[in-house]
Amino acid sequence: MSSVTGLDELRRAIAENGERPEGPARNARAEQLLADAESLGVPLAVIEALGHQLTVYNYSSEKDKAFVPFARLLRMWDERPEDFDAYETHSLFWRFKWMSTGMLGQPHIPLDAMENWLEEMERRYRLAGHSERAVRSCEFHVASHVGDLERAERAYRAWMAADRDRMADCYACELQGQGWWQVTGGHDAEALEVWGPVLEGRFTCAHEPHNVLASSLLPLLRLGRLDEAKANHLRGFRLVRATESMRSSYAEHVEFCALTGNEARALELLAQRPAYFTDDGHPSSKKDYLAVTALLMDRLVALGMGARQVPGPAGRDWTAAELAAHAREEALSLAEAFDRRNGTSYVSDRVRERMAREPLVERLPLGVRVSVATVAPRPAAPAGAAASGSSPQERLGLAELLAEARRRSEALMPSAVEAWEAVERAAAGTVGAAGTGVTGTAGVAGAGVTGAAGAGAAGAGVSATAGVTGAAGSADDVVLTARDRAEIAEHRAMALGPDGLDLFATAATLYAEAGDLGEALAARARGVYARTLSGKLDGVLEDVTAPYRQCLALFAAGDTGVRQTASVLMARARVLLRLAQGADGQEPDPAAEAEAVEGTREAAREVLAFVAEHAPGTEDPHLVSRTAEAHAMLGDLAGSAEEAVPELTVAVRQFLDAGLPWYTVEYESRLAAIAHHLDDPETAALHLRAALEHGGDALPPAGHAHLHLQLGEVLTECADGGAAVAEAADHALEAAHWADESGQGATLGAYARHRLGGLLHRQRRWAEAAEVMESTLPDLSPETHGDGVVVQTLWWLGDCLAALGDHRDAAERRLQAAELAAHWPEQQDHATLAHLAAESLSRAELPSEADAAYARAGELWRELGDLPGQVRALRARAWLAAEDDVPAARALMEQALGACREAAAAAEEDAELLPAAAELAGTHHQFGGLLADHEGPSEEAHEHLAEAATGFAALGEVARAAHADALLTLGRLESALGRPADAAARAREVLAACDADPDPSGPLHSRRSDAEALLQETAS
Repeated sequence: MSSVTGLDELRRAIAENGERPEGPARNARAEQLLADAESLGVPLAVIEALGHQLTVYNYSSEKDKAFVPFARLLRMWDERPEDFDAYETHSLFWRFKWMSTGMLGQPHIPLDAMENWLEEMERRYRLAGHSERAVRSCEFHVASHVGDLERAERAYRAWMAADRDRMADCYACELQGQGWWQVTGGHDAEALEVWGPVLEGRFTCAHEPHNVLASSLLPLLRLGRLDEAKANHLRGFRLVRATESMRSSYAEHVEFCALTGNEARALELLAQRPAYFTDDGHPSSKKDYLAVTALLMDRLVALGMGARQVPGPAGRDWTAAELAAHAREEALSLAEAFDRRNGTSYVSDRVRERMAREPLVERLPLGVRVSVATVAPRPAAPAGAAASGSSPQERLGLAELLAEARRRSEALMPSAVEAWEAVERAAAGTVGAAGTGVTGTAGVAGAGVTGAAGAGAAGAGVSATAGVTGAAGSADDVVLTARDRAEIAEHRAMALGPDGLDLFATAATLYAEAGDLGEALAARARGVYARTLSGKLDGVLEDVTAPYRQCLALFAAGDTGVRQTASVLMARARVLLRLAQGADGQEPDPAAEAEAVEGTREAAREVLAFVAEHAPGTEDPHLVSRTAEAHAMLGDLAGSAEEAVPELTVAVRQFLDAGLPWYTVEYESRLAAIAHHLDDPETAALHLRAALEHGGDALPPAGHAHLHLQLGEVLTECADGGAAVAEAADHALEAAHWADESGQGATLGAYARHRLGGLLHRQRRWAEAAEVMESTLPDLSPETHGDGVVVQTLWWLGDCLAALGDHRDAAERRLQAAELAAHWPEQQDHATLAHLAAESLSRAELPSEADAAYARAGELWRELGDLPGQVRALRARAWLAAEDDVPAARALMEQALGACREAAAAAEEDAELLPAAAELAGTHHQFGGLLADHEGPSEEAHEHLAEAATGFAALGEVARAAHADALLTLGRLESALGRPADAAARAREVLAACDADPDPSGPLHSRRSDAEALLQETAS
């Protein structure tokens, strides 16, 4: 029994099926509809059902099925053309193009058959009186596919020269093909210029700008236009993700990720479309997909991850190496099938070239989060490569490792800790070809993003990320002295921080054994400071005072040097500073802390005085670092922010003068915080930029992330508006990348993406913002980030989805945000979100859900005493109700009028009366419009509109545009009521107001054309 009983019902079913997502379910429904159409006994019904079936096949992974319904349609046309109406006649000829180019993607169709079909198309188009433009376009695609580039160029020129008519592809599709030809010829810039109108949104269609956005990615990368490439990826992937028939464009996004250091995201894209590995309905796009899969897998193998499990064809598990071989074999097999058909090697040559591509960008952060399951971590660079210039292949002996470690210690390089670790491993015979060492902050020196300045002879500072690569050779080549072993032990202690106390003691013993009693005392003092970092402050002052006094006595006796003594003095100052700061979780002791503050100031001044007396004008970085840190301490303990700036500035300058820029990061950050506190974001931004520059490769990933986040936040407060916001978005993007690198992608990274999404939203870059925020929502939680961050992200995402026309999803996000905000003490945000959700539900054509949401919002507005919100919710409900129940709509409008009158009567001041009067006039305007729309022109509608015009006029300048709108609506109604003179008077009143408006670009002038049209209507 047929489920469709007539042509109209069939057409409704076809339209409904056309709105479904591409895929087998839609195709199956089209097949059923064809069977239903055949049961009706109406030729036009069969023609329309066949056309629908052909269309859904063409826009799916089952493109190979499209030829059968088209052949049947063509036969029906040849036998009884009178059965086709005008629309179906046009559609038949339009679909010739689909068939002509569709054959290219099916290697089993012989080349001769394709050429014959092209001739048949040309003949039929000529007989039907159509231009040859579409024919030459198809010929171009055939010639370029087989590699006959001379013929392709001739066809291309003929295509461009032919007249456009109704059979020509839309502008967007034509421009896509024209740009692709420019890329094929190596003209990337010219291609992007051709694609400009599509990329800018001036020309669109069902599959554009989807295709152009994907095709633009590699040309943009090759031209170095990285920001545009990133934006086009985020915009374009949203479009192709849910479009089954766009496998080739999807492949271009995978390829883009593989060539920009985003292998993890590329893997995630593969995981989202497992059927793409095996769908056989369009071999050409399958070939493209497998080729980029092979490219990606080869990248992973090159990165040392060939054994990693990756998403692949269903039915078994795959490693990257296995999938690389499989995808390569399959892609080449498909390419060879095309070449056998075409009689050339052109397709195979292009596939091989594609699979052999090298990365175009080492790292291009995208701002989106990838799931942990598919992350493919990039192997760390060999330790020490950045600092020493050593290559991964270098293999150093123990003597060279010792020399390198001492060089770094002497220069206070951040990588000194790892250099000594390499010495230790070499001495034990455990160093491999690429020892990685310990990476992290060297805990003895202080807080902040830098990981604090160093200690003793080494002074390891900022998070040590570089070390020494190499094997030691025989440990018998060099005998480690007590001094060597002392430095090894102390640097291990630095890496461990509070957990390295025993190693500081070991180092002290070894320094003493080596005859350096001053350095032994310094190691003891540094160990005491390390203990304070764990929060254990009991007895630390006494424990640091002993080596302090002993070292001063040694120095006075000439038995130790300035360096060692300055080191002990600084360790004591640090301990005092920790006492001034107090222990975490303990009740503060104001008197003790005040004493410690003063003691710290005296200790810092003692360091300055000691160095000034015993090493005046020194350029020794070890001593300069002590005086710089002493100045920074004095700045930290200053009585006000303004007093802190000079001391911190001196500290920064001294570190820079000593060639120790990495130590300035902490102090530049503090200067930035002070400037921000003093409402000087421009100066804060300068300090944060300096911190990033000076930290460079020495900064740990988390340090990069925090600094980029801070810089992004202060830039949004700078005066240069849009440019600052765009730069802030760049820094939020970098923050997200570095947070991921630090292993904090789900916490710090999620917050960075929240910030990035908001900044993209602020720039109205809706698709990019939505992609970023959707990727970070799974990581955001009220417990970790605060419910305010979650609500704001959902709010922004709802705005983006609404701007993109995805109203159902926008409503879902706004409702989620409203539910979270429902528990807040302040309900303004809850009401706003409920109202926005109602708007989205209405635009998604869900009237009952929208009415419920508006009712909820209206009640919240009423409870808040927000009359405009309450009244607007009532009016929106009235318009929804009017579609089915005009009396209910009337009641809601009357309720809105009542609320306005009640508020006006209760108003005691003009500030309260004004919004009531404005909403009363607005409600009369909408009430009159609703009655005219749903009941026809009437005196009742006229009365409401006249009240609206009078009400807006009484409000004066603030309501000029609303008054003009009311006059125009009233004039149109009067014209419909047969009162042209009254309507003309309304139009003239609006024109007079436009003439009197001094702002020619103001909102009033946009009404001029409507007034002129009304005046012309009344004169006819």
